Amino acid sequence: MKTMDKKVFDEQNVFGLGQPNDAFAQYFIGNSYLNGLTNPKECGLALANVTFEPGCRNNWHIHHATSGGAQILICTAGEGWYQEEGKDPVELKPGVVVVIPPEVKHWHGAKKDSWFSHIAFEAPGENTSNEWYEPVDDEAYLAL
Repeated sequence: MKTMDKKVFDEQNVFGLGQPNDAFAQYFIGNSYLNGLTNPKECGLALANVTFEPGCRNNWHIHHATSGGAQILICTAGEGWYQEEGKDPVELKPGVVVVIPPEVKHWHGAKKDSWFSHIAFEAPGENTSNEWYEPVDDEAYLAL
């Protein structure tokens, strides 16, 4: 459900807002927040709730891996967008799961008129890394 009302969104965002995503702020337009849900040193897998303010989205990027390493998004609150290079954008709503294979250039973030959260994690893989590219074009994003 779309919502611009932060109080209403906070009630829907059951995994919590977390802290400003300062470590990756340079790769986002707008403000995002990160709430770590697991300790990868304890369980081997990092799960995090990522929250985007209305209009916030990350830059185009690729998750590299020679094997394994897919990124998985589990949408939990608000509404957003996911787009792979050369394909139409896909609406993200609570309950939607997106599996992003390695080596696929993509972006994801909030709709311009809604807060949005998803749980993000990368499947274990070999030789994994992220490569960040250009911001999503404002004109194309605002036309969604």
